[in-house]
Amino acid sequence: MTIKVQVRQNESLEAALRRFKRQCNYSGVFRLAKAKTWHEKRSDKLRRERRERLRTIQRASRIARDLIMGKQPRRRPMGSRGPGGRNQIPSAV
Repeated sequence: MTIKVQVRQNESLEAALRRFKRQCNYSGVFRLAKAKTWHEKRSDKLRRERRERLRTIQRASRIARDLIMGKQPRRRPMGSRGPGGRNQIPSAV
């Protein structure tokens, strides 16, 4: 799993680093590194994977139920990334 980012013309190093971090995040590199930091017992791993499967199934059934009932799928509103995130609505000064 190799992630490469070429610095574009007239692009700052910080912007290229942000793109690199985003690609690492999307590919799951950070998640793998965090998972491999400590040893996880087999029983704990199976329990965690079961919880993740259940969460995925519940999410899919909730989306399917909403589609059948004619509701719009749930989406996060624009600008709701939390404190300091992008797309923040500027406050009136």
